[in-house]
Amino acid sequence: MKFIDTLVEGSALKDIYLCKFKQSAVTRNGKPYYNVILMDRTGTLEAKIWEPDSPGIADFDAMDYIHVFGEVNKFQGALQASIKRVQVAREGEYNAADYIPVSKFDREEMKKSLIAVISTVKNTHLNQLLNKFFVEDTDLAEKFFMSSAAKNIHHSFIGGLLQHTLAVTRLCKYFVKAYPHLNHDLLITAALLHDVGKVKELSAFPQNDYTDDGQLLGHIVIGCEMIGQKAGEIPDFPPKLETELKHCILAHHGEYEFGSPKKPALMEAMALNFADNADAKLEVMVELIESHDAKAAVPSSKTGEWFGFNRIFDSNLRKSGEWD
Repeated sequence: MKFIDTLVEGSALKDIYLCKFKQSAVTRNGKPYYNVILMDRTGTLEAKIWEPDSPGIADFDAMDYIHVFGEVNKFQGALQASIKRVQVAREGEYNAADYIPVSKFDREEMKKSLIAVISTVKNTHLNQLLNKFFVEDTDLAEKFFMSSAAKNIHHSFIGGLLQHTLAVTRLCKYFVKAYPHLNHDLLITAALLHDVGKVKELSAFPQNDYTDDGQLLGHIVIGCEMIGQKAGEIPDFPPKLETELKHCILAHHGEYEFGSPKKPALMEAMALNFADNADAKLEVMVELIESHDAKAAVPSSKTGEWFGFNRIFDSNLRKSGEWD
């Protein structure tokens, strides 16, 4: 199987992929076509079916495994497939594990690491709160451990939310050592819970798409509501502490334009914003580098050192050179 992260301009498509998305559309000239998103465990690829009524295009739906025939081109700097033929794959012709992206880190080890961090939070109320989320509420905890951190962009794979949360928490641990004015227990609790709302914002794989609550509320508001509900189950939870924790969650995207209902007003909220932004963007770079390296390993690839323009960074990117 030719995985999506190895495809380059000019690659031939003749493999089975998961159809993550299918939508009918019409060109400016009134000609019907399909927008399709193909998926495997290495990523997604936008595709077009320009002749949807062709006898070579079998009837299929989103979330079907389909055998596609076509070629990969570039459109506005991004890879895009043009599909000529489609057959619905039969059970036994594919291995579902090839189509579900999973964290490269062991999920059980990450779970143990997260539980271990909880024990470092000495404030009784915050420790109880974390245990309510990650130990006592087993259904919620399992969803958290299985969730991705985003629909796309970064950590978009099973275990991605857990991986991202641990990375943000490690950065916050460093900040506490470097800046003793930070309240360790408040910041670490906020780091562990900053994206907890994503368990309700995104559906499970293979869909990994926004739920109604995700579309209407978003993970920041959802997470804040969840924290309020759990804190309400703990006797005498200090109102000021709850408000400060909620502020960290509400402000962790840093700017209104990035979806934060509030800008950081506490030092802990600032540190959380920096840690969250750093891990998200560095993970994007990791995924770009790994994808580029996978493409470069293909004999027919014409990839150079540069990755091309990236809208997230508003810059043309490449990885640093190798040094002796």
